[in-house]
Amino acid sequence: MSGSVQLLRNSFVRSVMISTLFSQAGIWIRNFAVLLYVMEATGGDSFAVSMISVAEYVPIFIFAFIGGVFADRWRPKKTMVWCEVLSSLSVILVFAVLETGTWQVIFFATLCSSILSQFAQPSGMKLLKNHVSDENAQSCISLLQTITSVFMVLGPILGTSVYQQFGIEVSIFMTGACFLLSAIALVFVPSDPYPSQNRETDKSPLLHEMMDGIRYVFANKYILQLTLCFTLVGLGVGIISPLGVFLVTEQLDLPAEALQWISIPYGLGEIVGGIVTFAFAAKITPQRFLMIGLLVDGSGIILAGMSTEIWLTMMAQFIIALLQPAIFIGNSALVMQHVDQNFIGRVMGIRTPLMTGSMLLMMSVAGALKNTLSLPAVYGIAGCCFFAGLLVMIPLFRSKGEASRRSMNHS
Repeated sequence: MSGSVQLLRNSFVRSVMISTLFSQAGIWIRNFAVLLYVMEATGGDSFAVSMISVAEYVPIFIFAFIGGVFADRWRPKKTMVWCEVLSSLSVILVFAVLETGTWQVIFFATLCSSILSQFAQPSGMKLLKNHVSDENAQSCISLLQTITSVFMVLGPILGTSVYQQFGIEVSIFMTGACFLLSAIALVFVPSDPYPSQNRETDKSPLLHEMMDGIRYVFANKYILQLTLCFTLVGLGVGIISPLGVFLVTEQLDLPAEALQWISIPYGLGEIVGGIVTFAFAAKITPQRFLMIGLLVDGSGIILAGMSTEIWLTMMAQFIIALLQPAIFIGNSALVMQHVDQNFIGRVMGIRTPLMTGSMLLMMSVAGALKNTLSLPAVYGIAGCCFFAGLLVMIPLFRSKGEASRRSMNHS
C-alpha cells in the first residue's frame, strides 16, 4: 500500500487524477441528462433513445484508429487539453441552441464528446508512458480505474439527481464546466519530456501510418495475445450484459424489480475491487492480476448462471465485480510495458474498437442465444470466453518466467 500511496506525491498523477474526477463527473451528468431529456421530449420513443447509443458508439469504429495515429503524431498533453476544451465548447454550443427550442441538438453533445474521446484516450496512455515508470504504471492505472469504478456506481445517481433538481439547461452547463475544469487540471501536467519523439511535423500519409500500426501489432506476439485476450473478454461481457434481469425472473423466480438486489453487491464489488487493486498494485505483477481476474470472473459468471438462490447470485455478482478491475488494469499495464512509445496511440486505436465491437456483437445475439440454448448455457459460454483469454496468455507468461529464471541463473 505504501508504494501506491507514494505515487500520489507525483504531481503528474495528482493532476491526472483531478482531471479524471472532473471528466467523469461531466460524462455521467451528460449521459443521464441526455437520456432523461430525450425520454421526456419524445414520450419515451425507443428510436430516439437508441440514437443516443448510436451517437456514443459509432465514433469508436470510425475515429478510434485515426485518433490513435494522431495521438502518436501530436504532443499528448496538448491533445488532451484541447480535447477537453473542445468538449466544453461543444456543450456550451448545445446549451445555446437548446434555448431556441431545437431539442434534437442534444445528440450533438454525445457525438462530439465521443469523437474527441477517440483522440484523448490514446493520448492519455502515451502521456502515462512519458511520465510514469513501468514499475509504477500499474499503480497509476489502478488509481484511475478506481475513480472510474466509483463513478460506475455513483455516476447514475449524480446524473439523475442533477437533471431532476435543475433540468437540462443547468445539467448541460455543469457538463461543460466539468470538462473545462478537467482541461485546467491537465494544464498543470509537466510538459512532454520527450519532444523529439513527437512527430507533429511528420508528413507520412495517414494510411501508411495506420498500416504501420497494424503490422506492429501482428509482429509483436505479446501485444497480439493481449489484444486477443481483451477481445475475448469483450465477447464474454457482451453476452451477459443484456441478460441480468433474466437471472432474477428465470433462475431465481422473482419479479424483475428484484434486479436491484443483485445490482447492489455488483456496485459494491466495483468500488471495493478498485480500492483493493490500487492497494496491491505495487506488490502484485500485472500478469498475476490478469490471470487471477480472468479465472475468478469466469468462474463467477458460470456460478451466477447456475445459481437458483438469491444469496449465491449476490455473492457471484460481488466476486465478478471485485476482480473485474484486475483484468483491465493487468491487461493495460502489460500493454504499457511492452508497447513502443511511438506506437501506443495506434495500438490503443486497434484494441478499443475490437473490445467494443465484440461486446456489441454479442449483445446483439445474446437474446437469440438464450432462446436457442438456455440461460445457464449462455452464462457458461461467457465464462468460457474468460477462460479462453486465460489460456491465450498462459504460454506467454510461462515463457517470460522461464526467461527470467535463465537470466537469474546466468547472473
